[in-house]
Amino acid sequence: MSKNIEKFPKEKLPSSMSTSQLKMLGQQYENLHLNELFAAEPERFQKYSVHFDQLLFDYSKHRVNQTVLDQLVTLANAKHLKPWIERLFSQEKVNCTEQRAAMHWALRLPEGHTQFPELTKQVHLQLERMYVLVEKIHAGQYRGATGEVIQDVVNIGVGGSDLGPLMVTHALSDFKVQTEKPLNVHFVSTMDGSQLSEKLHKLRPETTLFIISSKSFGTIDTLSNAHTARQWLEKALGESSRVLKSHFVGVSTKADKMTEWGIAPENQLLLWDWVGGRYSLWSCIGLPIALLIGVDGFKQLLAGAHAVDEHFQQAPFERNIPVLMALLGIWNNNFLNMQTHAVLPYDGRLKYFAAYLQQLEMESNGKSVQRDGQKVELDTCPIVWGEVGPNAQHAFYQLLHQGSFSVTCDFIAPIHRYNADHFTYADSAEALVEQHHLALSNCLAQSRLLAFGNQALNAAELETLPIYKQYEGNQPSSTLLLQELNPYSLGMLIALYEHKVFVQSVIWNINPFDQWGVEKGKQIADQLLPILNRKQSDLSAFDASTRGLLKILLGKGE
Repeated sequence: MSKNIEKFPKEKLPSSMSTSQLKMLGQQYENLHLNELFAAEPERFQKYSVHFDQLLFDYSKHRVNQTVLDQLVTLANAKHLKPWIERLFSQEKVNCTEQRAAMHWALRLPEGHTQFPELTKQVHLQLERMYVLVEKIHAGQYRGATGEVIQDVVNIGVGGSDLGPLMVTHALSDFKVQTEKPLNVHFVSTMDGSQLSEKLHKLRPETTLFIISSKSFGTIDTLSNAHTARQWLEKALGESSRVLKSHFVGVSTKADKMTEWGIAPENQLLLWDWVGGRYSLWSCIGLPIALLIGVDGFKQLLAGAHAVDEHFQQAPFERNIPVLMALLGIWNNNFLNMQTHAVLPYDGRLKYFAAYLQQLEMESNGKSVQRDGQKVELDTCPIVWGEVGPNAQHAFYQLLHQGSFSVTCDFIAPIHRYNADHFTYADSAEALVEQHHLALSNCLAQSRLLAFGNQALNAAELETLPIYKQYEGNQPSSTLLLQELNPYSLGMLIALYEHKVFVQSVIWNINPFDQWGVEKGKQIADQLLPILNRKQSDLSAFDASTRGLLKILLGKGE
């Protein structure tokens, strides 16, 4: 299915003419204030914003003008961005270190897509199997070993098998579908068992279904939780194949491992090795999402992402939102020396969005070796962090406004809320609309103050303002507005960031689809576990610090 791909040509980014121009511009713009840029171009919003479908992207509060943007687009062209976008969408093995394609975009191809008919058929075959299971559970036709209807579903996964589904189900909680009996979806990820223990105390074995989500079906975090869940069920319901068949669903690339573990073939949902974990929520890893918002809702999520796939492939770079997001990040990170980026949603439903992006961006582009095996010559992914904006205002906004670090920000908010048919608190609608407006006013106020500093204040107030109450401003930010937060617009939002990551990987000449930095720590943990389990006692292979800590943990320390 996939074709091999040549590595990037061996070129050094800093030696390119476009990069040299950007370095000179960066020296000019590093201390240029946004107040000056807005004074020079009063119509910056009209010039530096893009509307597409249900999204508006405003990047006018960045230290750019047309000259800078032209040079950034020149850089993208010099790095062959357009051909690389075509390669991403052509089944080639763009994941060069693992010799795999990266075809998460194929998971959201509409049924009957003519460009890749066989691929689309395979994808929809698995999605249809998931949809059948979802409808069966919703209708109360899927029953546990004792014949009772399933009312609680626990997703056991970690990383991409947890963060994506968790983020989306929380974000789309307003779109929960009605089921024959109330259905709750839970998530467990931590290997220490604390999350699972808390859940098991509140659940009934007879009505609980576990989803074991693991691409490799070998992740120790997930399998240790799955083993504990299995013991809990067998203690309550007895050891039998019926218990395993009725209370476990598996999602993996490894059918043989799922069968060996005890999951019935009819409860196995498959994905492919060309689906990266952090890009997998669009696949059957998204089963918890479909269980919450229903089959139609899940299809809308896919449709929103596919719309952005089309936009990404077709729009000119100057009006291409993910390309602009990526190039602005390159400008801030590599030429203005701003190497930390805050994600600030002004909607509590996006509580887990920053955590999701931390994996998507930092696991993808947290690399220091180019595709050609050479060390990178420029810094790659900035540190990504964030929180729901209204809460963050009372936590770390002090640092944003008056700290000594330059931080770039993404503000994200829905324009409308509490006026849709799915709204369930009609009696409180008016008050809640006012609360939504309160959140929006704070979103705009914070981005304004971060950008313009003292100039955003009342002139009379500023005359008597002591220095410790003043604001320097000049902190760049983007604002992403959604018409409303729904499955379609959330699909769009996620896909924007996916493609932003890819564009930046092309500019930095790195592979965004592997994560070798994660692997070695697991292997070292395997060396330590037998010692903590008192099956081995020789500590000589470890450094002095680790030996000392092991002795304390084993009760042998001073």
